[in-house]
Amino acid sequence: MTRIEALLARMTLEEKIGQLNMATAARVVTGPGGPTAVEEGVRAGRIGNLLNLWGADEVRALQRLAVTESRHGIPLLLGLDVIHGHRTIFPVPLAEACLFDPDMWESTARAAAAEAAADGITLTFAPMVDVARDARWGRIVEGPGEDPWVASRYAVAKTRGFQGQDLSAAVSLAATAKHLYAYGAVTAGREYAAVDVAERTLREVYLPPFAAAVAAGVAALMPALTDVAGVPMTANTALLQGWLRGELGFQGVVISDYNAIAELRNHGVAEDDAHAAALALKAGIDIDMASGAYAAGLPVALERGLIETADIDLSVRRVLTLKERLGLFDDPYRRGGSDPAGAATRELAREAARRAIVLLTHREHVLPLAADLRRIALIGPLAAAEDDMLGPWAAAGRGRRTVSILEGLRAALPGCNIDSLPGVELSGSDTRGIPAAIERCSAAELIILCVGEGAEMSGEAASRADLGLPGCQRALAEAALDLGKPVVALLCAGRPLALPWLFERAAAVLAIWFLGSQSGAALADVLTGRFNPSGRLPVTWPRHGGQLPIFYGERPSGRPPKAGERFSSSYLDVPVTPQFFFGHGLSYSRFVLSDLRCSPQRLKADQSLEVSVTVHNESSVSGQALLFLFLRDPVASIARPVLELKGLRRIFIAPGQRERVSWTLAAEELAFMGPRFDRVLEPGRFEIHVGQSADRAQLLSSSIELIS
Repeated sequence: MTRIEALLARMTLEEKIGQLNMATAARVVTGPGGPTAVEEGVRAGRIGNLLNLWGADEVRALQRLAVTESRHGIPLLLGLDVIHGHRTIFPVPLAEACLFDPDMWESTARAAAAEAAADGITLTFAPMVDVARDARWGRIVEGPGEDPWVASRYAVAKTRGFQGQDLSAAVSLAATAKHLYAYGAVTAGREYAAVDVAERTLREVYLPPFAAAVAAGVAALMPALTDVAGVPMTANTALLQGWLRGELGFQGVVISDYNAIAELRNHGVAEDDAHAAALALKAGIDIDMASGAYAAGLPVALERGLIETADIDLSVRRVLTLKERLGLFDDPYRRGGSDPAGAATRELAREAARRAIVLLTHREHVLPLAADLRRIALIGPLAAAEDDMLGPWAAAGRGRRTVSILEGLRAALPGCNIDSLPGVELSGSDTRGIPAAIERCSAAELIILCVGEGAEMSGEAASRADLGLPGCQRALAEAALDLGKPVVALLCAGRPLALPWLFERAAAVLAIWFLGSQSGAALADVLTGRFNPSGRLPVTWPRHGGQLPIFYGERPSGRPPKAGERFSSSYLDVPVTPQFFFGHGLSYSRFVLSDLRCSPQRLKADQSLEVSVTVHNESSVSGQALLFLFLRDPVASIARPVLELKGLRRIFIAPGQRERVSWTLAAEELAFMGPRFDRVLEPGRFEIHVGQSADRAQLLSSSIELIS
């Protein structure tokens, strides 16, 4: 008999349910309700898992309690939202997605895992791989953007980074892919609202990143708090048992979101805790996070005949298996030691941060900053901010040293007088500080405007209907712009902000997101030209909130947009095009593409397609070009998107040089889900497009024919 089976045979019902119970500690608040009597519950075997506790000493004390004072000595599983770093904070996921670099995504997750493991953590509630196309939704900041191809590669990279080669290693964490599924499609971008998406959209857009995570060996998954078409994901047997465990063969642990099982009553599908617990357990939820519904409801559900003991045993077996895979039975104290953060981790954070910065506009070519600048006015409520630079979900990084924008620029420009005043607060109606800030601007050669959102304005429970600047920040910005001096605007935010007036007037605008611990240093690298900006948008940037949701991979309309044609798919008051396309991002270099070639022109189903293009750096600055390979199937049994991403290439090119870039695409990549949702490969003409963004007007195009 195995260790796990032997334990199951000795455990009481209460002890089994304890292994399915995840209680919350008091160190950080990530949901409703409060902490439970943790020590008593651990000792009695009623709590087998904890979240929101870190620190080697604190964790070791509770782990020792579980191992030495509970009846069976089963170690605890300790979870935390290690979303974009632990002690060292990396750019928020939406910002890190701007790198389009799976190797870097994996490296930052590996570093975060090492730091979190040193604090006793065994499991992270990451990566979030929700495809998000609506910037009103606050949690767009936590994921990789709008494209399922990108999100799938992000899921794989983060899973590998967190878990490493050996899940039992002292520096590895169990990863949790979340939130299954379509959480990013909440109604009107409103947090926790209902979701209603077509099955085709589900299978083509929202499920692929989770399938990729499962294929990469992810240890756990978490369903969304929302319902889909009237079925709450916490009770969605068809998706969790049918698709996830059935079709994909997932054998790992499924963890509810915070309080989600008890909230089945609010959804209107459960009448009490017993009913809710039975629905969740039958759907395949192994761990109840913080609701207490399993502890209170499963014994009653068993008495009512809603579940069987075998259902409980199945989930307990999966939880114990994960603890065994993590090496907790062999050495429950292997995680928890000295903080591994050092110079190498800080440099990694700086590298990720500067590569995440997106140069959105550069109208007057004021960047890089001139070496002879003597006076700069640095204004805005985020100019000297530290904690806000970390963004949401940076619990263990709070209170650690963060390089502010002001500090970074002063270190990089020691010979320049940098005057700084906030002018206004992040929110509120007080404008009394604007005159003093503008006085500083009047005396400066150049103005750097630091505006946007605070860390708490993005993330969970942070939906926004108005995507403009909060508070009186626009008044400050316009007063600075009215001086007629060059203004470089820095947008700190966890989402695209609809600011057409700023993009039209500022000399340059950069999306700096929430860059993490090394924010100011990384930004100074870009502004001074020590680093040539290379970030590209992983989302389509709207002109107006009324365009949302907006994304490049839409399906064609029978009446496509046409200038001057009223009866076409357009708006009366704004252009149909976005402010910036998916993939947009400027550089101090200038790249021109030419000579797109596809071979063979007639492709058989068992062949591969070779696509190549020439890239010329026409500037005097070395830089990195990012090229996207798109596909379109113009005539198919099911209408296909106007563009589908199939590959990308990054290449560093010296001034004046030309390089040839190529892709190899298997014919299978031209397949899609047919009318019955099975993969079909239909003969016919396919369009091949290559460019530096999803702006169809700027793409090089060719076509090939797939033959039977």
